[in-house]
Amino acid sequence: MILQFGAGNFLRGFVDLFVHDLNADPATAVGPVIVVQSTGKERADALNRAGGAYHLAIQGYRDGEVVEETRRVEAISHALHAGTQWDEILAAGRDPALRAIVSNTTEAGLALDEADLSPGHGAPHSFPAKLLAVLVARRAAGLPGPWIVPCELIEANGDRLRELVLEQAARWGLAGEIGDWIAKECRWVNSLVDRIVPGPPKAHPLLGKDPLLLSAEPFALWAVETEATDFPFAPHPAVVLSRDIRPYTLRKVRLLNGAHSALVMRAAGTGIATVRECLEDGEIGSWLEGLLFEEIVPVLEGRCEDPAGFARETLDRFRNPFLEHRLSTIALNHEAKIAVRLEPTLREYRERFGRDPKRLAALMKI
Repeated sequence: MILQFGAGNFLRGFVDLFVHDLNADPATAVGPVIVVQSTGKERADALNRAGGAYHLAIQGYRDGEVVEETRRVEAISHALHAGTQWDEILAAGRDPALRAIVSNTTEAGLALDEADLSPGHGAPHSFPAKLLAVLVARRAAGLPGPWIVPCELIEANGDRLRELVLEQAARWGLAGEIGDWIAKECRWVNSLVDRIVPGPPKAHPLLGKDPLLLSAEPFALWAVETEATDFPFAPHPAVVLSRDIRPYTLRKVRLLNGAHSALVMRAAGTGIATVRECLEDGEIGSWLEGLLFEEIVPVLEGRCEDPAGFARETLDRFRNPFLEHRLSTIALNHEAKIAVRLEPTLREYRERFGRDPKRLAALMKI
């Protein structure tokens, strides 16, 4: 069984699809997913009306070929609302069948709340406090610690979540044996998730028939920082286990995210509005390929797995005819993004090759 904090599109197009795939074979089955919704209850109600089932349209390019297929996902058994069904959520935490707790509460969810200074009745306010309460209930039942796999998009997300839960435990005066159990017996891991799940498709025969219909690109990667062979999701082909996932993060940030931010700058003033339109423009598309393969990939060689192959996959993802990834969205917090995504590549290229990467240097003007 999997306890999932988050009822949004991403987990349903990513983790829940993987669970569905694994459950198809008794040798790899991980059991049903119980979804917890904390903000509102509309999505939980919709999932329960549908018996936890929905359709996922996988649309885009794979190996240069257009992919358009629809999957029925039946991993979710039911959904619970934290505000009104907290006792049932604690009961799920005490279930001996529970193997893992996954979450995607957004980056803002990895924070404590002053309203949780002391334990009270009902659900705590913050996600770390909710998770702590579930773990305390599980420990009180004498059960082993579960895998805890956050999917929030911050580096070292498992380490950060563990720190927050232990800080919350200190607030509640929980120390000694329970703190040691949380820190050492629960199996916290860092993970990197990579898949675009934009919501309902623009056009599909099931629009208006399945209110939970989603779309997702074909590409999917879940890099998890563990070498343990009993990680519940390990048999899935999209899951990669590694002693250190920082090279996967580096590759994604520099190639995928870096290319996104570079296109924002390169397409400024052209009237081009989306990533796909950039690649359809002969001049900008050619410029981007040169940037990726001649300036970013050379800096990453030997530091991560197959950066050139990932760059080719990135171009396929950018060409996706089913997605409208707007440059205006990517441009939010632009200065902070280029400081992480592009400036290190420019600096490292100069250090490694003793000259400027011509496209990137002209773009950055530094």
